[in-house]
Amino acid sequence: MSTTQWLWRWRSNPLRRHEDIVEAWIVLVVWVVAVVGGALAALVTAQAADHAYAEQRAHRHAVRAVLVSDAPHGFAADWSTDGRVRGAVRWTAPDGTSRTGHTMVDGGLRAGARVTVWQDDRGRLLLTQPTGGAQGHVEAALFGAAAALALAAPVFAAGAVARARLDRRRMARWDQEWNLVGPRWGPRAG
Repeated sequence: MSTTQWLWRWRSNPLRRHEDIVEAWIVLVVWVVAVVGGALAALVTAQAADHAYAEQRAHRHAVRAVLVSDAPHGFAADWSTDGRVRGAVRWTAPDGTSRTGHTMVDGGLRAGARVTVWQDDRGRLLLTQPTGGAQGHVEAALFGAAAALALAAPVFAAGAVARARLDRRRMARWDQEWNLVGPRWGPRAG
């Protein structure tokens, strides 16, 4: 599509109606809001997610722990997505105290087995490890893309609704004008 065709709504034309001008402005505003707003939403969301993942990595620490009791195996491990089950562990907190809690461990391990667990800066046991750097960047980009789509979709929908109303109005006016002009073009009885 050439620039001349794209800008046809803006040029002076005796057949141009008010609805054509309004439609041209609607199309322009929809595209500007979708592109600029979508880009900003994507950027802000991706940076926020990336920052949240960086905070996780900064405040979650891997520590060695000892499994206090046997980890279940068989049915419980088979039904988990990664073969991990909930197990009791003992570890040393940052303040040097010994703590006991439950976290996800590989199924089938025996009591006394050494496992790696994750804790926060206060020594609280966490169920999951932090999102890695590369995975965090990918997830942040996906969140950004979703934010752009979440903004663009209703903007395009609102533009489509506005253009549909303009089309109905334009068709109604054409129908009125045809009712005035049409009989003059038909056969004359006489």
